[in-house]
Amino acid sequence: MWVRAPPSAPDSAAPAAREAPHVDPEPRDPRQVFSRRAASYTTSPSHDDPEVLARLVAFADPKPDWVALDVATGTGHTALAVAPHVARVVGLDLTPEMLAEARALAARRGVANATFEIGDAHRLPYADASFELVTCRRAAHHFRDVSRALAEMARVLVPGGRLVLDDRTVPDDPRADALLNELDRLHDPSHVREYGREEWRALLVRAGLRPVAWHPYEKLRPLTAFTAHADPGDAARIRELVRGLDDGLRRVLGVREKDGETWTLHFYLMVAAEKPASPAPSAGGRPQRSSAGG
Repeated sequence: MWVRAPPSAPDSAAPAAREAPHVDPEPRDPRQVFSRRAASYTTSPSHDDPEVLARLVAFADPKPDWVALDVATGTGHTALAVAPHVARVVGLDLTPEMLAEARALAARRGVANATFEIGDAHRLPYADASFELVTCRRAAHHFRDVSRALAEMARVLVPGGRLVLDDRTVPDDPRADALLNELDRLHDPSHVREYGREEWRALLVRAGLRPVAWHPYEKLRPLTAFTAHADPGDAARIRELVRGLDDGLRRVLGVREKDGETWTLHFYLMVAAEKPASPAPSAGGRPQRSSAGG
């Protein structure tokens, strides 16, 4: 089992925060958004996509004796996909309503080796070197300080452990980058930034991790993927922005009409990164874990 760090550890004990792109306006607290949307994430085909989840598990290459952590687990789809392949998985999220959905979903699926706990990705409540695997899916674009969150994920990984990230990304086109981030901010006011591949490479290296595998992919989705759950004014602005795209941006975003709806490409990136292994201990093997409560 894992070791829980003292909840009142001082700021000086945590990895130093590093610069992250500044985005205006100030993103909304994710709890204000996801407390209202929790149930929709349980049934979301995008978040429960079996093809993507299977690839994430393959990237993770989990082992039966591993303990895994899923950061910003939401309603638990990633944690539950990993669970059959490890000894235990912990799903961590900031929003109680999302965790309630995750626990209910685990119970319905009969998953007994997954637990769900409240916590912040920027300040993980676990001791150093507590997990062989850390995953984080469709969440990092909400992190206000992604460098701090990555440093925390690296900290709780054992030497030689693996991090697998899967998140929305942007094409290598400045105008498409700006537009997609604006569309996602209008869809979800807790959005901070979707990062491109080279941004992710730099962020991971800065956190002391070595990228070992990449998988960029696209999904064609209806415009309602952006407008659903958005405030009416923001939904109208999304439709206005897409209607007004020039031919160049329409090509980059794959805009098309299908079944009476407007569809666009959504861009994603999955990456696996490893924490460098430390020299082998002279005796005793890997550290033993115990929970704070025994």
